[in-house]
Amino acid sequence: MNLQGKIINVLGDSITQGHGTSGPEHFYVNVLGDLVGAAEVRNFGIGGTRLARQYGADNYPWPFTERYKDMPDDADLVLVFGGTNDYGHGDAPFGGFADRTNDTFVGACHFLFSELIKKYPFARIVILTPCQRACGLIPSPVTGKPLIDYVDAMREVAAHYSLPVLDLYREGCICPDIEKHREMFMPDGLHPNDAGAYRLAERIAAFLATL
Repeated sequence: MNLQGKIINVLGDSITQGHGTSGPEHFYVNVLGDLVGAAEVRNFGIGGTRLARQYGADNYPWPFTERYKDMPDDADLVLVFGGTNDYGHGDAPFGGFADRTNDTFVGACHFLFSELIKKYPFARIVILTPCQRACGLIPSPVTGKPLIDYVDAMREVAAHYSLPVLDLYREGCICPDIEKHREMFMPDGLHPNDAGAYRLAERIAAFLATL
């Protein structure tokens, strides 16, 4: 996929927002734009947000399934990068493949992916799974699922809609459970630092080049 001079919308959470880096020039979305020669990369990352609607009151009331509506319609590429917060501190049920509302995680994937296809019928839509994170093998206290189950659910739903997926859990090239990797790329075990963001952007750019 040639992204030279194209417009990219990125819907995400704190990693997309740039938390963990030293400044905007190091946000992975901005590095990605430079690597692929995009005309514009629009950052729709809000820290703490999740794909699914939540049941309890907290500080993150803007799920992806509502915020996608606010993105301009003229993008050539839409990237969706989320799910780690649904696992980490979400209170929505996990759900099953038959769900089609944003009240469960799997249902929210169905809802969001299908609505994005309607909103961007001529754009490419690409799903990015959560990266690995420290303690990601521990089951969620709400759903009893480890992070990789959220990753696999996103992959399954994306396949249903024929959307390409970059599995950053399995192929993101960052493993924070290895002390050296955590020190170099993800000091807090969740958010890439400048070096981690560059590695992430390189990995995404390489994947997009194959489409």
